[in-house]
Amino acid sequence: MRTKELLVSGIIVLCLLICKFILPKPIQFSTTTSVLVMILLGLVFIVILILTIQGKFIGRRVVFLLVGISLLLPFFMRFSLPLQISPEVQEVFDSLERLPPGSKVLCAFDYDPPSAPELQPMADAFIEYAFERDLKVIIMGLWPQGPQQADQAIQAAFKKYPELRKKIKYGVDYVNLGFQAGNEFVILRMGESFKAMFPKDMYNTPYDSIPLVKNIRNLSNIDFAMNFSAGKPGTAEWVQVAVDRFDLPMAAGNTAVQAPMVYPYLKAGQLHGLMGGMTGGAEFEKLTRKPGKATGYLLSQSFAHMVVIAFVIIGNVSFIRQRRERK
Repeated sequence: MRTKELLVSGIIVLCLLICKFILPKPIQFSTTTSVLVMILLGLVFIVILILTIQGKFIGRRVVFLLVGISLLLPFFMRFSLPLQISPEVQEVFDSLERLPPGSKVLCAFDYDPPSAPELQPMADAFIEYAFERDLKVIIMGLWPQGPQQADQAIQAAFKKYPELRKKIKYGVDYVNLGFQAGNEFVILRMGESFKAMFPKDMYNTPYDSIPLVKNIRNLSNIDFAMNFSAGKPGTAEWVQVAVDRFDLPMAAGNTAVQAPMVYPYLKAGQLHGLMGGMTGGAEFEKLTRKPGKATGYLLSQSFAHMVVIAFVIIGNVSFIRQRRERK
C-alpha cells in the first residue's frame, strides 16, 4: 500500500509540474466540457451511493481524493456561479462610486497570511478599483503583516494591468505608511496627528517628503476609509474610535467568521457597507465587472461543499443500513 501511495503522489506532483512549467498557457475547459465534467462527478457519487447501499464501503483515501478533485476542477472551468448582490456589498460599491476622483481613501490592512485566502481577493479587487477611479490610497496596518499584504495587492494590480504601473506613482497616488503597534490607541492618535503616529512611511521616507500625505493632518482630512479585518484589532476598534469619535465614513471587508459580529455596526449605520468572506469579495468583483480570484475561489469552495454534503448523505445511508443489519 505504501508503494501505491507514493506512486500516486508522484504522478500528481508530475502533473502539477507539467501544468506549471511545460504547458504554454493554463488549461481551461470549454463550457460544454465543464458541464460534462460536472455530470461525470455526479455519476461517481451515484455509483458510490449504490455501492454503499450494497454494503461495499469506500476507503477514506477515495474521500480525500474526491474532495481534492472538487477543489481543483473549478480552476479549469469556464463556469461561474449566479450571484445575487447583497445590499451590504452594494452599499460598499455605491459609497465608493460617490467619491470624486482624487479623494483620499485610508485603507487599513488588519490581517495576516493565514486569513489571506478570504481577504486578499477582495483587497486585490478594491485596489484595482481605487487605482482605476483615481482614488488616492493611504495604506497602513494594525497587524504587522498587513502592509505586506497591501503590497501584494498593489503588485497584483500592476501585473494584471501593466498600464497601471506607468500611470500610478508611489507617494502621489498611493503610499504605504506601514505597521504601528498600539491597537485602538493608534487610531486615536491618528485622529489628532498622522505625522506623530507615522513620522516615516514603510520605506523610511519622511512624512513631509511624501506629496500625498503632506497636507493630511488627521482623520478629518480623509474622505473615506476601508478596513480589511480578520479579528482584533480590526473593524470593531475602527468603528468605536474613528467612526464614533471622529465621524470617519468607513466600509469593511471581513472574514466569514467575523462578519456576523460586524453586522450590528452596519445595521446601526456606523458602516457604509460590508463585504463578508469569499462571497462578499466575489459580489464586489461582479459589481466592478472584473471577475478575479474571489469568483474562482468561490466556485471551488462551492464544489467542495457539495462534495462534503454528498458524503454526509452517503455516510448517513451507511449508518442507517448498518443499524438495520444489527436489528
